[in-house]
Amino acid sequence: MSSTAKEETTRGGSRVSVLLQKDILLYLVSRFMWVSAVQILNVAVGWLVYDVTRSALALGMVGLAAFLPKLALAFLSGIVADRFERRLVCAVSFFVMGLVTIGLLVVASRDHVSIASVYVLFIVFGTARGFATPSAQAMIANLTPREAFSRVMGISSSTGQMATIVGPALGGLLYVVGVWAPFAVSAAFFLSASVLNLLISKRPQGNAKGPVRLSDAFAGLHFIRRKPVILGAISLDLFTVLLGGATALLPMVANEILYLGPMGLGALRSMPALGALMLGLALAYWPIERQAGRKLFLATTIFGLATIVLGLSENLYLSLVALWVLGASDVFSVVIRQTLVQSDTPDEMRGRVAAVNSLFVGASNELGEFESGVTAAAFGLVPAILIGGVGTVSVSAIWALAFPPLRKRDRLIEPQNG
Repeated sequence: MSSTAKEETTRGGSRVSVLLQKDILLYLVSRFMWVSAVQILNVAVGWLVYDVTRSALALGMVGLAAFLPKLALAFLSGIVADRFERRLVCAVSFFVMGLVTIGLLVVASRDHVSIASVYVLFIVFGTARGFATPSAQAMIANLTPREAFSRVMGISSSTGQMATIVGPALGGLLYVVGVWAPFAVSAAFFLSASVLNLLISKRPQGNAKGPVRLSDAFAGLHFIRRKPVILGAISLDLFTVLLGGATALLPMVANEILYLGPMGLGALRSMPALGALMLGLALAYWPIERQAGRKLFLATTIFGLATIVLGLSENLYLSLVALWVLGASDVFSVVIRQTLVQSDTPDEMRGRVAAVNSLFVGASNELGEFESGVTAAAFGLVPAILIGGVGTVSVSAIWALAFPPLRKRDRLIEPQNG
């Protein structure tokens, strides 16, 4: 057998074996369970609050109650992720989220539901989730061999997308069984995820040393600012998500352009997640290895172009294809960005950098939906989608010129010195 054939055989075997490692499997199953639980809980709380109040404002306050703690604790949660064992931070956070969900179950089971209690519990839930997110993002680098990192990132992204597809559907079905059912299943998922994280082997981690100082809270921001590749990747993510919020307008697209009912809207909503799931699984087997920077900007450009096609389409099948491409190109760029950020960040800084990254992505998701709604109200549905698509393509071109080190980046995982 030639050396090339041997290399391909070894690489092909490693593609499978790395995903069969106990700790990586535990991490992936845990990720599926807690992301599914979040989705189930969001559906259940949304239905509950709207059923009791019949108020869109009350419904919006639920999201705000979950997001504000994450915003307030972004820098503190990064310090915690860098100073304490990340698997334990995740385990405790998921345990608290499970207890909160049990509390919501008790509230929902009463004859008179206290919406104030729902908000208070969701604030506690958002606090626990704020601590879990950066630790979970940073922990994957501790579990994965450096050469297999982009491959595991691909399967991790697919796991999250699968949970995003399954969770809402399961939440709706469980709510039909009874108001208590989605809360009970969600709590069981959170508690199971907590146990799975405890079963992950203790791994070496570059914990930050010394007393906590105020400057530690902003160290992630300072580090990002000094690294053009990371700054370019995170800011590109921020603005493409901010401008590319067309999926928030899908109910209007279904009703006003494609003349579809709820089933049609469900099909439209499922396509981005389906595209992300399929391409994420492909990237787990065929990881990105060379020309990473160019492929990143190509993916964001395709994302913008697919948004433009969606805005111009009056055909159901073309719209479905455009949404599939949206999801596929998005997960392609996400895998590149997350891998670059995690691999180029020292382990003792990963938590704080992940906290900044998750804050920017979370904020841009919320603001992106808001921007799309405001633009649609001001200019109309189709112009709003087209503005978002053109804006995304423009940002991709501008960032390619503004961040040459990111554009010229060849290997996704650069070899370590020595």
